[in-house]
Amino acid sequence: MKTVTNPMAHAKKYNAHLLLVEDEAGLREVLALMLEAEGHSVDVAVDGLQALQALDSQAYDLVLSDMRMPHVDGLTLLKQIQQQGTDTLVVLMTAFSTTEQAVEAMKEGAYDYLIKPFRNDELRLVVRKALQHQALRRENRQLRQVLDQWSQFEQLVGKSASMRQVYQLIEKVAPTTTNVLISGESGTGKELVARAIHQRSLRKGEPFVAVNCGAIPENLIESELFGYEKGAFTGAERKRSGLFDQAEGGTLFLDEVAELPLHLQVKLLRVLQEKEVRPIGAAVEHRVDVRVVAATNRELDELVAEGAFRQDLYYRLNVVHLQLSPLRQRREDIPLLVQSLIQSLAPERSVSVAPELMRILLDYDWPGNVRELENVLERCLVLTEADVLDEQALPTRLREGAQPCRMPAELPADGLDLEAYLQAIEKDLLRQALDRCHGVKKQAARLLKLSFRSLRYRLDKLGM
Repeated sequence: MKTVTNPMAHAKKYNAHLLLVEDEAGLREVLALMLEAEGHSVDVAVDGLQALQALDSQAYDLVLSDMRMPHVDGLTLLKQIQQQGTDTLVVLMTAFSTTEQAVEAMKEGAYDYLIKPFRNDELRLVVRKALQHQALRRENRQLRQVLDQWSQFEQLVGKSASMRQVYQLIEKVAPTTTNVLISGESGTGKELVARAIHQRSLRKGEPFVAVNCGAIPENLIESELFGYEKGAFTGAERKRSGLFDQAEGGTLFLDEVAELPLHLQVKLLRVLQEKEVRPIGAAVEHRVDVRVVAATNRELDELVAEGAFRQDLYYRLNVVHLQLSPLRQRREDIPLLVQSLIQSLAPERSVSVAPELMRILLDYDWPGNVRELENVLERCLVLTEADVLDEQALPTRLREGAQPCRMPAELPADGLDLEAYLQAIEKDLLRQALDRCHGVKKQAARLLKLSFRSLRYRLDKLGM
C-alpha cells in the first residue's frame, strides 16, 4: 500500500486502483492489506483533505471513505468528487449513528455504504459489485461512442464489414433515380435501408410511401397501387388515388414484392417502363414521377426459375441489388444494436447489460434478426427495474438454447426425446451450412449433399 503523499506509476498489473480514506490507523492498515490481497492497487489517505489532494493527481476506480473524519468529512468528499465529473465511484463506511447521513450520501450519488463494524466478506462483495458496475458503465460509454461514430445512416446500426458495404452502396445509389432491390431475412431492416436511400436522395423532401405487398388481399392490391375511378366497380363511390400517385415526386417502397400475383407483376412492369399509371376504370394513363425501391425475404432468382416471378420484372427491379446479412452473420454488431435499442426503448433510464446476458445474446442465432432482438430487450426492460439487465428476464428459448446442440457421449439414464433431439441437430447443421455459405441456399445444399428442393423442404419444416 502507499500513502498519497508520494504517488507513483504502477508497474504491476492490478485489478483496480483504489483510494482508502480512513483516519483510524489500525483499521486503515488492515483494510488496505485485505484489498491488496484481492489484487487491487491501494493508496491510503488519513482524512478527506489528503484524499482531495490525491484525487488532484491520480485517477481512481473506487474511493472507500469513512464518513466522520477531521477537516473534510465523507459527505463533503463525495460532493467534491461528483463536481469533478469523473466516473470514480464512492463507497462510504459509517457507524450506526451516522446511517441517516449515509442514506443522504446515496441520494448525492454514492454507490453504496457499509455500516461499521462490518465483516471482511461484506467489504469484498461491495467492492466487487462496485467495480463490476464501473466496468459496465465504461463499456457502455465506449459502445455509445462507437454508436455515435456509426449512427450516420438514420436508424441503421452496425460497424461490421457487411454493414459498411451497405452504407457505401446507399451513398452511391441514393443520389440517382435507379430502382433498388433489397433482399434479406425478415427483421434485418429492409425498410430502414429504403428510408435511408430516400433521405439521402434529391427526393427527401417528397413523400416516402411504404406498402407490404403480402399484407393486402389479392383482390384489393391493384386498386391500392394504381387507384380507381368513381364507379369502376361495385362500391367505388368516389375516385381514389393509388399509392403511386400518393408517392408522386418521392419514393414508393414495395416490401415483400415477391408476393405480388403474376397478373399484377405485368402491370407493375409497365409502370416501371413507361412511368405511367392507369387507375382501374380510367380510359387513359397519366404520368408519375416515382422512384421504386423493392424488398423481399425470398430468393427472386429461384422464383424466376420456377416461373413464380417474371424475369423481365426481376431485371427491372434488380438494377442495384443490396443484400442484408442476417444477425447471426454479423454478431459483432450485436453490442451496438443492444445499446441503440435500449436507448430507444427506455430513453429515460440508464441501463447496462450484464456480461452473462451479453454472452447469451451473442451466442443466440436470432432467426427473427433485429426485430426479435428488439422484442427480447423490450421484455427485459419491462421485467427488470434494476439498472443492470441480467439473463433472468430472458425468454426460456434464449436461456436454454444459446448453445448449439452436441452429440451426447451415451444415452442418458432417463432417456431422451429422439425426435426433438434429431431435429435440434438438423437445425444446428442447417444453420452452420447457411452461415458458411453466407446464406446462399444452393451452395448450402451442395455442402449437405442435398437437392435444393430437399433443403427448402427442411428449412420450411423447421421454420427457418
